[in-house]
Amino acid sequence: MFESAMEALSIVLDPSRMLFMCLGIGLGIIVGLLPGLGGTVGMSLMLPFIFGMDPFVGIALLIGMVAVIHTGDTFPSILIGVPGSAGSQATIMDGFPLAKKGEASRAMGAALFCSMIGGIIGGIVLFLAIPIAAPLITSFTSPVLFMLTMLGLSMAGLLAGDSPAKGALSGLLGLLIGAIGSAPAVTEYRYTFNSLYLSDGLSLPVVALAIFAFPILITMLIQKGSIAKTTHLQGGVLKGIGDALKNKFLVVRSAILGSLVGFIPGLGGSVVDWLAYGAGKKTVKNNQFGEGDIRGVIAPESANNAKEGGSLIPTLLFGIPGSGTTAILLGGLILMGLEAGPKMLTSELPVTLSIVWTLVIANIIGALLCMILIKPIAKLSLIPGEKLVPFLAVLLVIGAYQSNFSWGDLITLIAIGLLGYIMTILDWPRPPLLIGFVLAVSAERYYWISIERYGWEWLGQPVVITIGIIIVILLTGGAIMKKISISLQREGV
Repeated sequence: MFESAMEALSIVLDPSRMLFMCLGIGLGIIVGLLPGLGGTVGMSLMLPFIFGMDPFVGIALLIGMVAVIHTGDTFPSILIGVPGSAGSQATIMDGFPLAKKGEASRAMGAALFCSMIGGIIGGIVLFLAIPIAAPLITSFTSPVLFMLTMLGLSMAGLLAGDSPAKGALSGLLGLLIGAIGSAPAVTEYRYTFNSLYLSDGLSLPVVALAIFAFPILITMLIQKGSIAKTTHLQGGVLKGIGDALKNKFLVVRSAILGSLVGFIPGLGGSVVDWLAYGAGKKTVKNNQFGEGDIRGVIAPESANNAKEGGSLIPTLLFGIPGSGTTAILLGGLILMGLEAGPKMLTSELPVTLSIVWTLVIANIIGALLCMILIKPIAKLSLIPGEKLVPFLAVLLVIGAYQSNFSWGDLITLIAIGLLGYIMTILDWPRPPLLIGFVLAVSAERYYWISIERYGWEWLGQPVVITIGIIIVILLTGGAIMKKISISLQREGV
């Protein structure tokens, strides 16, 4: 294992791959600091460009972006009181008051340093999970793999916030869209309407762009104007780093909590920061959380980056995406010729270990880069949304068209994009739709293989029953945790 890790490190440190990692880091920071974008939009914009790319290069680009989005989203949260993404909501509670007191740089220094430490701990958790999961995953049969896809689909309810029913229906809609084209078990075509374009099914990059990025463009055009006119950066970055070091136990506790929450599919970034914030408030003595306490910044920022390492465990090793971002990452692996599951621990182990190293290195580079460029990056976060639309629209069209070089991709982009916008207006969750789309083919394939090999007897297998019980426990337990986090948010914990 150690030799494989060293081999993966040498691969990651290759200059060409480091270049793509740095590109992903830069894009991730920009996506994070621009309010309203977030990881799903950034990842979906990148997806078309990694098609057929060398896996190590593609991984460097994608993981480089994933690793630092929750580093970049610290800027708008602290400077202007607007969350850069769902995972930075709790940071506002004390970060923005600190900025108004003239201590924005102190808050930024503590937040960026804690994000770096949290990301490193998340990478360590992912690395330690590999040898534990390896003997388990390599023994999986088709019934077990089918149940794991069902576990991934069942997370749709948890990704729906206050409405599990909407999440389930959104996931089923994704399954329906994923069923377009040739059936994996029988020689027939479904829902193609005699169209040659639809015979191969819809392109994953196009669906991801349409469901996440397209609605954002419309929203940016409607909500005109800059979020804030001025920013004040006073205090000191080094002072913030010193605050983090003084509260090292809070940093480690919050990072471990973030990794554990990330490991549970379906909870995601909108929950972990509030749970860490609430836990910090209950365990820290003489705190003034909500009034500009630096520890109120340290706790959520340590947790949200650590969550990424935990969330990659079910995504890579079990093929269960727990959020829209990891669902897109799962699709990215497919586009590069990789398949999440047992192969990631056997023949593709170097790729898995390269993800661990990329996650750690990207967090370090991203945090240091943000510390150096605090003032110019802060100005970027004030760009009015409508001025970004032309640039994003060009990326959207190019990304969609290059998927198959077909006009059908652009028609699909508009059609599903309008569906995504309608879902946004009606407050229907979009990540479950993408999860259903990504898992549609594998779920059907494993189902038919299980039926052909075992008949209906596979339903009585102990492992199948155990996973079924886990699905029920996670759905009920996850729903309870979401209610707790929502109550914490409403109370301003």
